[in-house]
Amino acid sequence: MDAYDAGSAARHGPDREPPPAPPAEPSLAVPPPPASEPEARTGVAALSLRYQIVAALAVAVVAIVVCVHTGMVFLHVAPPNTVTKKHSRAIDDWIYPEFEQNWKLFAPNPLQQNIAVQVRAQVGTGGGTRTTGWYDLSARDGEAIDGNLLPSHTQQNELRRAWDFFVATHDTENRPVGLRGALSETYLRRIVELRLDRADAAGEGGVVERVQVRSRTTNVPPPKWSEEQISDKPSYRVLPWWSVPEDRAAAADAATGIGAGGTR
Repeated sequence: MDAYDAGSAARHGPDREPPPAPPAEPSLAVPPPPASEPEARTGVAALSLRYQIVAALAVAVVAIVVCVHTGMVFLHVAPPNTVTKKHSRAIDDWIYPEFEQNWKLFAPNPLQQNIAVQVRAQVGTGGGTRTTGWYDLSARDGEAIDGNLLPSHTQQNELRRAWDFFVATHDTENRPVGLRGALSETYLRRIVELRLDRADAAGEGGVVERVQVRSRTTNVPPPKWSEEQISDKPSYRVLPWWSVPEDRAAAADAATGIGAGGTR
């Protein structure tokens, strides 16, 4: 035994083993995360670039065809207008025969004309008769509607519907067709009589004996970008003179007498 061994044995005793070494402290370094596998691509993204371009082109073509078809069907069922008149051949070639439609988008079709109903009266003045000028009843309804947030049903529809009723039940010679013709005539005459009373067309001491109605029709001008040429001259449909029934005049006289304090 050499001196070093002798010295070590002398410190720990003759048969005593040296104490175990202290445990090593844990390392503070964070281990790297495990490598993750790349996510698998699905759908169009899984295709190669060449096939992605082909798929995008196919979607674009389908979208264009759908838009064109929707537009053609809309123009086919829409009322006649500037576009349908100019491209009617192309629309028909696309629609017929596979996509034919037997219904209309608008019923009834919106008007492309302005129709004004006008009336004048023949007034008896005791010593003779006089004829008033034309009262534009439609224009007066329009003035009452403009700027009115809550226009009445009478101002919007009464005169217009009465004229439509008359036209639908009379021929071009203003002769009644069917049993409703006389009813439509009476209805229209009563409306214009009441409008003339409100306008005081007879004047003081006058009595409305006959009335005459006419319509003034003008075409709605096409848009500025349209090449369509239409006439801007108005056309008139003049009805014959209608006599005001005697009972109607008698009722007006009675109302005037009562209002003035007279007795009958």
